[in-house]
Amino acid sequence: MIATVFSITSLGNNSNGPGMTKRIGYKDWRWQALWWHIFFLLWSIIHAQTRYSIPEELKQGSVVGNLAKDLGLALSEIFDRKLRVASEADKQYFTVDAGKGELVVNDRIDREALCGPSASCVLTLQVVIDKPLQLYRVEVEIQDINDNSPVFPPQDIILEIAESTVAGARFPLKTAQDLDVGVNSVRSYTLNKDEFFSLKVKDVSGGRKVPELILSKSLDREIKPIHHLQLTAIDGGNPVKSGSSQITIHVLDINDNFPVFEKNVYKISISENSAQGASIIKLTAKDIDDGSNGEVEYSFGTHTPDNVLSVFDIDSSTGELRLKGKLDFETNANYEVDICAKDKGTPRMEGHCTVHIEVIDINDNAPNIFLTSQPNSLPEDAPSGTVVALISARDLDSGDNGKVSLQLPKDFPFNLKPSFSDNYALVTSGALDRESISEYNIEITASDLGSPPLSTKKTINVSVTDVNDNPPVFTQSSYNVYLKENGAPGSILYSVSASDLDFGENAKISYSILDSKVQDVSVSSYVYINSDNGSIYSMHSFDYEKLKVFQIQVQAKDQGSPSLSSNTTVHVFILDQNDNAPAVIYPSSAAMGSLSHQRMPRPAKAGHLVTKVTAVDADSGHNAWISYKLTEATDASLFTVNLYTGEVRTKRAVSEQDDSSQRLLIEIRDDGEPAQSSTVTVSILLEDGLHEPILDLRQKVAEPSKKNGRIALYLILSLASVSVLSLLTFLILAVKCIRNSRSSGSCCMRRSDCDDYKNPNRNLQIQLNSDGPIKYVEVLGGDMLSQSHSFRSCMSPMSEYSDFTLIKPSSTTDFKEVISVLDASLPDSTWTFESQQVSRKQ
Repeated sequence: MIATVFSITSLGNNSNGPGMTKRIGYKDWRWQALWWHIFFLLWSIIHAQTRYSIPEELKQGSVVGNLAKDLGLALSEIFDRKLRVASEADKQYFTVDAGKGELVVNDRIDREALCGPSASCVLTLQVVIDKPLQLYRVEVEIQDINDNSPVFPPQDIILEIAESTVAGARFPLKTAQDLDVGVNSVRSYTLNKDEFFSLKVKDVSGGRKVPELILSKSLDREIKPIHHLQLTAIDGGNPVKSGSSQITIHVLDINDNFPVFEKNVYKISISENSAQGASIIKLTAKDIDDGSNGEVEYSFGTHTPDNVLSVFDIDSSTGELRLKGKLDFETNANYEVDICAKDKGTPRMEGHCTVHIEVIDINDNAPNIFLTSQPNSLPEDAPSGTVVALISARDLDSGDNGKVSLQLPKDFPFNLKPSFSDNYALVTSGALDRESISEYNIEITASDLGSPPLSTKKTINVSVTDVNDNPPVFTQSSYNVYLKENGAPGSILYSVSASDLDFGENAKISYSILDSKVQDVSVSSYVYINSDNGSIYSMHSFDYEKLKVFQIQVQAKDQGSPSLSSNTTVHVFILDQNDNAPAVIYPSSAAMGSLSHQRMPRPAKAGHLVTKVTAVDADSGHNAWISYKLTEATDASLFTVNLYTGEVRTKRAVSEQDDSSQRLLIEIRDDGEPAQSSTVTVSILLEDGLHEPILDLRQKVAEPSKKNGRIALYLILSLASVSVLSLLTFLILAVKCIRNSRSSGSCCMRRSDCDDYKNPNRNLQIQLNSDGPIKYVEVLGGDMLSQSHSFRSCMSPMSEYSDFTLIKPSSTTDFKEVISVLDASLPDSTWTFESQQVSRKQ
């Protein structure tokens, strides 16, 4: 009874156990421990036992109580009586400090290991002392502290709930275990916040609490196929400890979702030259269902047009859209492809998307040129800016590939005037001339702006129509026509020709003769012209001796509106024909058709000039060249006639035997073809004692009879004209020959219509017209013919001056012979020879 009280007193006021007092009084549960001490004290009193109460997990050496004092033992008795403590447990958790008599903790004390889930945990000690042997029972109550957290089973909680499960369904959960007891054991459960689940704690027998999971809202596997929750168990200790467990909830699928593409509309661009089999896009449709409910197959939509099916293909498994055919931007620039994705669930559900495929243009089309209007023919006087044709250009490509520019050749009088869009007007940019270019083949080049650029060429034919802007043009500015006299009336004289650069009616030419006078008679009395071909015909024959030259003004007029015309002059030269026989002008009696009587002295010597026969030929040229020939004579050996001069001279001296009367028949012949001739008979009387010389030509001309006065006057005028002309002509020829002789040794000038005539026996030939002027002069020196040197002049009646062929003689002797002949022919002139040139002075 005393020991128990002491023990309680020691337990209640233990100054020697600061560690214990401190441990018991730790934090807020010390008051609870105090009440327990009072309870055990009362019990010890009743049972006469010593009892201690300590919390578990005290440190080694912690004082449980003053055992010596509580048992009423002195300190010395601990050694003397060999106090010792024995425990019923396997381990010696307590020992006695002999120096202080205190019961101290010897080893770690774990209440849960010693007592498990039991609410009461007491360790019983036997204290044994000797002398006398006594046994004391000491109980040490091990009080629980909250040193263990609630623990769930090692594996997380896994639940499978169908997504079709209705809200309110309950699912029991595993409970947590807490090794602590009493208030330190599990007191409640909590669940992390979740919109689909909530927690309800259910009390069962034995005071256990069982948590239940309640479905608050219907599940959707496709939204959240797995739910993760955290269940937490909380004990009642202080401080509170807790333990958690992960709850994994798998939502079981049903086929309640259709496949869904990432986009409703896909926009893809692909080049039109992409190769067949090229991948365009790989489509992916997701079905948030599980298993076969989420397996997707791809196909084209039900109403996919044939032009899509022929060009594209899709892989049913992968959803890869590939190019099967050939793309052509110009045929289809865009494709709308409906793609269907079906799952394999029951019933099968499908989703759709649209693939918008834009074909990227490449420059694979050359521009096209179109004629909006056919080109019109243009009059050549069309003003600049006249519209020829309307042109448009198109390129089936797009962008820069479809932008077209047009070019024209630079050397054409046209350009392109843009109107709107790709339309142009082909207009003139310069003057047109049909006579230069009557038709234009305009090559228009259309080029696009692609890379590389493509081009097209188109040729437009533009005809230039004629306007009457060109007058007819004759082939020559003037014509020289040489017409033989005595031609038949109606014969063609000449054909003039004119051309007109214009076309059609503007180029049709009609010819006419403009009215003019010829010898005071209208020219239309002489000739007429064919208006269609320009042929000129004679109205009657022409006589050279009456009309030597005349002019015809011919007009060529076109039929344009207004008409244009041009004129030309046709010079008609009448060519002489040998239609006149030589006419004797001296002796005058012979000219009148009578016998010419001449006298000569009988003692005349050889070379004596008896008389001179002079004749003229109305013709000209060769037809007027006259030669004299003695055809019959009383004594042919006595007389000779000079071939050119007609001088009758004695060949020998006259003898006494010669008849006193001599008769000569002289033939005068021209050089025409056929030749014309006439004769003169000269009677010569030989008289003795006759000394009077025969009058020369000058005297005969100066004293004409009244009968021959007119002929003499013509002769005088002719000689005067010849003198002047000869002087001028020879001067001009001399100057020119001097210049040219330095280089070539000869001088040649144009010869008129005189034929070359060479007579080896001729020295000088002068022919006169009947009206006076000399028509022909030819001078030959003795051997000049063999040297091909001659002076020759043909004096055309139509010329204002004479033309000469001058060839330098080979010697001075030749010139002297020429001068002597000239002196005899033209006694009024003086001829000189200087530096192989002939000059004449009157």
